[in-house]
Amino acid sequence: MSKQIPQTLKGFRDFLPPEMVLRNYIKNIFVEVFEQFGYQPLETPTLEYASTLLGKYGEDADRLVYTFNDRGDRKVGLRYDLTVPVSKVLSIYQNDIQLPFKQYQIQLVWRADKPQKGRYREFIQCEADTFGSSSPTSDAEYVALIYQILKKIGFSKFIVKINSRQVLFELISKSGLEKDKFTVLQSVDKLDKIGWDGVKNELVFKSIPNSKIDQLFEYIKQAQPDSYLQQLLDCLPSLGVPKDYYQFDSSMVRGLDYYTGPIFEVYITQGNMGAVCGGGRFDKLISQLGGPDIPATGIAFGFDRLIDVIKQLNLLPQLPSTTTKILVANFGQEYLSESLKLTSSLRQQNINTTFYPDPDKLGKQFKYASSMGIPYVAILGDEEIKQNKITIKNMDTRDQQLLSFEELVKSLS
Repeated sequence: MSKQIPQTLKGFRDFLPPEMVLRNYIKNIFVEVFEQFGYQPLETPTLEYASTLLGKYGEDADRLVYTFNDRGDRKVGLRYDLTVPVSKVLSIYQNDIQLPFKQYQIQLVWRADKPQKGRYREFIQCEADTFGSSSPTSDAEYVALIYQILKKIGFSKFIVKINSRQVLFELISKSGLEKDKFTVLQSVDKLDKIGWDGVKNELVFKSIPNSKIDQLFEYIKQAQPDSYLQQLLDCLPSLGVPKDYYQFDSSMVRGLDYYTGPIFEVYITQGNMGAVCGGGRFDKLISQLGGPDIPATGIAFGFDRLIDVIKQLNLLPQLPSTTTKILVANFGQEYLSESLKLTSSLRQQNINTTFYPDPDKLGKQFKYASSMGIPYVAILGDEEIKQNKITIKNMDTRDQQLLSFEELVKSLS
């Protein structure tokens, strides 16, 4: 029998510790800013009934939902996004949740998409939503949230594009295309990829008359914010968002069918990765899932695409390759008890500490600490135990110091 060659599925990835240091750093920024804005953490299951997921996004997106029959012959699916699952939560736990409810999720989602640059089959979304408010201030807060997160990460050039499904629906109605509105929006959503001519050709293929297409395009190019959207835009200066970081874009659609009002897309203008964040108002989704009429709005960042842009623009912060601060060396069985006590005591002082498990030569243990990026090594031998002190080796400078436990804790804190 031939030996199996291990592989990772296409569109899926493994992340080794140095990569995880960066990912955890960025993830912590999301948690910090979400909680500064008053959002509470929430998690939803990996699997949902397929009926919960399908029919909410539109035909194109539905084809990308991973579905299968489980062992109980139930039709289930991997979550495609975080918006539908959290809307399901609101429909189930409506009596246990105080409105307005602000929540955030940082979880994996799956899409049976064609893998390419910035597009994966398994990736993380960082989502924040507000339920129970119909105020434009709730929508406006998301532009401020986007601004704070991207600034804190280190981006200086980005733009939040803002439009409204209500504006688009009105333009479609004026063009006499009301019955075709979702199929029209699906084509217009491709404008940045295939241009006006490409969209027109697609609409012609869908049997939309040329005259109505031309009229719709003219309306889109001349469109202005409606009163609700204007109220949203008027809030942004007071929320501390400079005008250079947002713009009204009447041609921006967002492809998913559940959007009902203001919509957002965010682009890093220094890179060429496409949108790193999107969202909008989805007032009818909870009732569509069998719950009450609860207004809702929110955004989701594509975490992995954001990481790709950080790397592309060389915005990597100077992060240690490990969060471990010190390695306690292993001098053998004779010193094991004292070395383990030191390891435990350092951990109790909230100092990230690892113990070298085998009594190897000290040089090998030093080499291991250097290769792992651990900045200090603690050594306990006869002299140290006799003096109730610890020898500390700085792996950068190669200097050594004899310190008391209290002095060591102070130097590492």
